[in-house]
Amino acid sequence: IYASLNRSSSTSANSTSTASQLENRFLTLLMPQIKNQHPLNPLDNAQVTSQLAQLNTVNGIEKLNTTLTQLLDGYNETQGMQAAGIIGKNVLVAGKNLPLTNGQAVGGVLLEGAADKVTLTIKDSTGKVVQTESLGEREAGSFYFGWDGKDADGNQLSDGSYTFAVEASASGNKVGATAMQIGTVSAVTRSSDGFLLDLGSFGDVAFKDVQQIL
Repeated sequence: IYASLNRSSSTSANSTSTASQLENRFLTLLMPQIKNQHPLNPLDNAQVTSQLAQLNTVNGIEKLNTTLTQLLDGYNETQGMQAAGIIGKNVLVAGKNLPLTNGQAVGGVLLEGAADKVTLTIKDSTGKVVQTESLGEREAGSFYFGWDGKDADGNQLSDGSYTFAVEASASGNKVGATAMQIGTVSAVTRSSDGFLLDLGSFGDVAFKDVQQIL
């Protein structure tokens, strides 16, 4: 019977059988077979039970998929409202940009583990190293640092675009360190992969990649 249902489904053009439709077809085919079964060659109970179990499995999977779809739709709507709520706020995301404004700049670092040495290297728009600083010992996780806009000789640099890199170690062993930039959310757009935050000159970043909302 189940094989007959499969053949029937495969020959139906532009139609997809739901679990309930399969169940109705199964019963429609089963009842005549029960009524007209040969007394010396009755239906195999084990086979009928197995086919019923398959139908229950299909029905259960369909209900599970429906539930998951509803949950995902609700999650996406909630994420959309959260994303829209951070327009105008600052967020911490992976990136090396360190804009200097009014002689001040702020960046962040994400450490994979505790480090007894963290070194910050700042470069100007031409790629020239203008400052190297030690940020000391740090615990695992994210933290912020400030830069007063002065170079290694103590000269005040002009406002503009700068970049930075970080290196960390513990007892001489390298510790994973990610440069984190701080950007301001100016708009939120929906994409096939979720919501994107427009950070102006920093470009677009996925909402799920936000490390922290400031």
